[in-house]
Amino acid sequence: MGLKKYKPATAALRFTTLSDFEGLSKKRPERRLIKIKKSKAGRNAAGRITVRHRGGGHKKFLRQVDFMRHDKRDIPAKVQALEYDPNRTARLALLAYADGEKRYILAPNGLQVGATVMAGPEAEPTDGNALPLASIPIGMPIHALELTPGAGAKMVRSAGMVARVTARDAGYVQVKLPSGELRKVRGECYATIGQVGNLEHENISLGKAGRKRWKGIRPTVRGVAMNPVDHPMGGGEGRTSGGGHPVTPWGQLTKGKKTRSGRKPSSKFIVERRKK
Repeated sequence: MGLKKYKPATAALRFTTLSDFEGLSKKRPERRLIKIKKSKAGRNAAGRITVRHRGGGHKKFLRQVDFMRHDKRDIPAKVQALEYDPNRTARLALLAYADGEKRYILAPNGLQVGATVMAGPEAEPTDGNALPLASIPIGMPIHALELTPGAGAKMVRSAGMVARVTARDAGYVQVKLPSGELRKVRGECYATIGQVGNLEHENISLGKAGRKRWKGIRPTVRGVAMNPVDHPMGGGEGRTSGGGHPVTPWGQLTKGKKTRSGRKPSSKFIVERRKK
């Protein structure tokens, strides 16, 4: 899968760079593995906006991705298709298990249709196989990493992301995360071998504002362009940032403020911070 550029027939096409979707299935997603995704438009259960600049966008089905693979241990599965998922940057691989069941997993880079994958402590450390961290060789690239045994993959799930096993120590495994953070994770936690596919995603250029609206993202107005009644950074004669530190419309600092609690219990598992 690569990228596709266009001749500048219009102003928008001049800067448009999109995926060519080569090698992906053109069939509809597996019917039993999709469900309706209701648009929330950034609102919570009370109807209040908790995430700004959301709304509209194209309708899309939610693919049910198997981030656990615990009840399919030691059962081989054949990769039936590679598919596009509008809800995430990574591609999906449709697995057909030997017992007849089908499931979606994140497609690692280099996984081909027809390949066989398996999950379990006895699986080979090859792309697409899921193993406990204690069974993965040092230096091996991994993704879809669990933080709690049996809770399913929580980290390293975006396109092109990769972590690496660096060391083992007293039931824990040290993992180097994409952010640069070095973290201890229990050896029973599962991870999938390989790097998440769709590496070219970071080079995509949407080209026009409309394509952003199709994704359900509405325009954002800069605070310095507003009036003082609407934003703490608004107002001023001519163009000015107000002279203060950048803040949200409610006065919270937006750059440099530490948001992680100093008493967070999981801090003891961080060996080396991502910010030196």
